[in-house]
Amino acid sequence: MQDNKLIIERFYTAFQQRDAAGMNACYSDDIVFSDPVFMLLKGDQVKCMWEMLCKNAKDFSLTFSDIALLDEEYATCKWQATYTFSKTGKKVVNNVKAFMRLKDDKIIEHSDAFRLSTWIGQALGWKGVLFGWTGFMKRAVQNNARKALLKYMGNV
Repeated sequence: MQDNKLIIERFYTAFQQRDAAGMNACYSDDIVFSDPVFMLLKGDQVKCMWEMLCKNAKDFSLTFSDIALLDEEYATCKWQATYTFSKTGKKVVNNVKAFMRLKDDKIIEHSDAFRLSTWIGQALGWKGVLFGWTGFMKRAVQNNARKALLKYMGNV
């Protein structure tokens, strides 16, 4: 079980350094990922998402803490990313709780939880604050993220 903690530490240390290859080395080839922005991703989609995010990150810093090994497979931790959202130039401080399932020294499932409306308010400014709670705005953010990922995947 202690190996699982090391894998999680390795993943977030690589994330701190914007090292997508190092992050992706901690994942199984058939990784399943979900979060409120990208929703459900699998395999290469997940790995390309981290590559895209690391490549585009501006003024980026990350901290992680509270790694909890729940049993032989499941773990959680908290992480906070601070960065400038590239599309608007707005500062974002995203507080996230990660849930992971590990097997054979790899992360096989990863889910990040955070309040999407808070993220939208920070990333999009006053329009996001006023409308970030609406289903319309949330879907627009999710659709734009999906389109950006597909475009990125087409260019790699």
